[in-house]
Formats: sequence, structure tokens, C-alpha cells
Amino acid sequence: MKIAVLGAGMVGRTMAIDLCKQYDVTSFDISKDSLAILTAKEPGIKTVRADLGNFNSYNELLSGFDFVVLAVPGFMGYRALETVIKAKKNVADISFFPEDARELDALAKENNVTAIVDCGVAPGMSNYVLGYHNAQMEVTSFECMVGGLPKQRIKPFEYKAPFSPVDVIEEYTRPARLMENGHIVTKPALSEPELIDFEEVGTLESFNTDGLRSILFTMSHIPDMKEKTLRYPGHIDLIKAMMKGGFFDENKINVNGYNISPLDFTSAVLKNQWKLDADEAEFTLMKIIVSGQQNGLPKSITYTLFDEYDATTQTSSMSRTTGYTCNATLHLIMNKLFTEKGVFPPELVSKDEACFEFVMNYLKERGVLYRVS
Repeated sequence: MKIAVLGAGMVGRTMAIDLCKQYDVTSFDISKDSLAILTAKEPGIKTVRADLGNFNSYNELLSGFDFVVLAVPGFMGYRALETVIKAKKNVADISFFPEDARELDALAKENNVTAIVDCGVAPGMSNYVLGYHNAQMEVTSFECMVGGLPKQRIKPFEYKAPFSPVDVIEEYTRPARLMENGHIVTKPALSEPELIDFEEVGTLESFNTDGLRSILFTMSHIPDMKEKTLRYPGHIDLIKAMMKGGFFDENKINVNGYNISPLDFTSAVLKNQWKLDADEAEFTLMKIIVSGQQNGLPKSITYTLFDEYDATTQTSSMSRTTGYTCNATLHLIMNKLFTEKGVFPPELVSKDEACFEFVMNYLKERGVLYRVS
């Protein structure tokens, strides 16, 4: 079985290392440094330096591969997925692009391709949980709170991430869509802040982000749904100040004869500020609450995840929780547990109990543990 992993960032590397224990894996990326880090960690993985923004090269790059994992930055994710589908490759995708993946459903069916998108931690596991319980009960409310944070709080940001800064900034600037009383409502990102106490890490602040994505449409019968991001207290005010100061503007300005957008400049600066060190301790915290009725009785199920950096394998928690979920998803396709053709978000996959249980067990085997109450 030959698998192509497109993208060798922190999460892409984690997925490639996990998959290469069983399969013939090749990792593609334009960054020599990223590929070198991967080779140092796992010499058995083949690496190819390639510009994944050159979509015309995909047919040649993917020739001979059985399956694809897509882990490119969000800004190029839609085009990359479209091109992988045209190459007739089944794919699990965590590029989290802002476009609507449903627009590629007909193309996937036409090319006899199974594509499962948004299969990370959130979106991803949150969708899997909702889809599973939606098939078991009448759901009336869904809430997800999630965040990945460094254990050491360093001012001013008190934040680190394995993702590119431009994708994180997108979370802070894209209006958040929620479901309230059966209607989609739009609110500013960073709005409706709350301080919430967690046993493992103390007090965090939560705020609205546009994380519901596909479930706004696939689960539109559920009257109340929201997703909130978790950060250390004070993060909202700092980001709002940067936003008001124009640091996230996309229109280019002239600086000493060079035209550059403030967003590009800010992303370049934050790349180092927000970069996780190779051995930096961090954690992922998620709480999912699904409420409704089953057999005429009220029922509420809570999933809680607290996962930390794995010092033994030197793997970040966000890479583990995101990457292993995507790999479990790929196995659903490879093992023919899920065989439908088209583009599917996880909530449409986990209505099948066998698929949901497989993903949960795959994560458990790798030490990613969800407590259910």
C-alpha cells in the first residue's frame, strides 16, 4: 500500500511517521528543512521536494500511489483537494480551507473518489462525535470548546501553534456562524467571551469562531449549535488591538519602495513568535457536549480531551490529536469500512457505529483518550 502525504509541516510529519509503521509512505513538501526534520525522525520515509502549489504537477507526483493524505495550508487546500480528486485518488484531508467542500462532491462521484474532509480534532473529532450521537438520539444542542496552548505562558501572546499563522489569523477574522433556535446567525469572531475553569489548566477564556463549518448544513435540524476557541485570558484583547491597528489588513501598502500587505508582514513575524519548539510542552483541551432526548428521556453526553506533548516520541499534542484522527479516517477508506463515493465531512461518516468505534479505538491505541460521561 503506497500513501502520499502532501505537506510535511508539524502535523504532516506526525501523520507520515505514524503511517510508515505499516505502509510505504512518501512525504511531499517544498521546504527542505521540513523534509530534513522528517528524515531525521524517521529515515524510512521517502521524501520528495515539490511545490504543492503547482497543481499541474499532481498527476505526475501522485502516479503509483494508492491513497493521499492532504495536509497543505488552508489557503491552497481547496485547489489541492480538487486536483487530487481529478487524479482519481481517495483522500483524507486536514487542510481546513475556507471554501465549501460540498462543491467538489459531484466531481468526486464522477471520478469514483472517496474524500473525507475536515478530519482533524475540531473540526474532525467534534464532527465524529456529533454524527454518531445524532444517529442514536434526538439531538437538540451541540457545543464544542477547543484550544491548543503552550504549558509555559510567555507574554505577549501566550500562544503557540503547529499551524501557519495565516490560518490562525483567519480564525480571528472570519465571522463566526452559529445555530440559534434553528436559524444560522453570524457574529464577529472573538465575540461573546467567557471565562471557564478547567481542572487540568485553570481558567481559560472562550470566544466564538467559525468552527461549525459543515454541520451547519448537514445537521441543520439541530436547533442550537456553537463552537468556541480556548485561549489564556487576555488573548482576545491583544488580538483585537492588532486587528484595530490594521495588522491583519490584506490591502498592500508601500514601505520603502516595497508593496506588502500588513497581513503578510504580520504572518511572517508571527511565524517565529508562534512556532512551537521541537521539545516544547503544550496541550490540547476539548470539551464536547451533546444534549437532547433518547427514548423520550433527557440525555446529555460530554466528551473531554486533555492531551499533552509526548516527550518520548517528541510529538506535539496538537499534531497527535489532529494527525492521528486524520490517519484513522484514512484507514476507514483503506479498510473499506467507508466506501461511499463523494466528499464527506466526518459527521456523515460516523453515523455508522463501526466507523466511529474504529476512530475512537485508533486514537486510544495511540494514547489520545476521550473521557465520556
